[in-house]
Amino acid sequence: MARRKIVAGNWKMNKTPTEAKALVEMLAPLVKSDDVDVVYCVPAIDIVPVVEAVKGTNVAVGAENISDKDSGAFTGEISGAMLKDAGVKYVIIGHSERRDYYKEDDAFLNRKVLKAFEYGLTPILCCGESLEQREAGVTIDWIRLQLKSDLIGITAEQAASMVIAYEPIWAIGTGKVATTEQAQEVCHAIRELIAEIYDADTAEKIRIQYGGSVSGKSAPELFAFGKIVNYK
Repeated sequence: MARRKIVAGNWKMNKTPTEAKALVEMLAPLVKSDDVDVVYCVPAIDIVPVVEAVKGTNVAVGAENISDKDSGAFTGEISGAMLKDAGVKYVIIGHSERRDYYKEDDAFLNRKVLKAFEYGLTPILCCGESLEQREAGVTIDWIRLQLKSDLIGITAEQAASMVIAYEPIWAIGTGKVATTEQAQEVCHAIRELIAEIYDADTAEKIRIQYGGSVSGKSAPELFAFGKIVNYK
């Protein structure tokens, strides 16, 4: 089966609401493909203006974070209900920066994945290894452990609809890009793991993308090798 391609951009902590709106309006004429899902994952404060700005285009809006709680005294958090009501379709979960800087562990991320599905949002679940882990030869083992923990309680139907992003930590924001062979090896291992956890049909349906200092220069080669690319 032919999986529908997806290109997702993580804006991180960049662009004010005014700047975000202007950027989306500038990009709108350039985003014309009918066979690729395009997602802008923007800071929480930019969500409402960007959702408004993408109307009439084929661009969907994603959030960069989601709370594992529904509501309450959780200052600074943003709930699934808030994201859904604002028009968000996707949400990044488990980005290496959240795992590293804010110490989000797999049990916590698993609750976030479950919460995203509860509110009808599509998780973009990130996984990846450090440079030390790659050099030690434990990349695949580490990523398998991450995903097995993150997917506890997720049904086959839910898994088939989500996105998994392989993002080696050593390539995030460094300018270093995994070779096509490295990215292909890990993406293949992820698909094999999904088949183990669920079944071959689920593994065939799930979309797996590569992210990590992807640019206009490196993207064509990655796409040529069949990757689903996530711009960073």
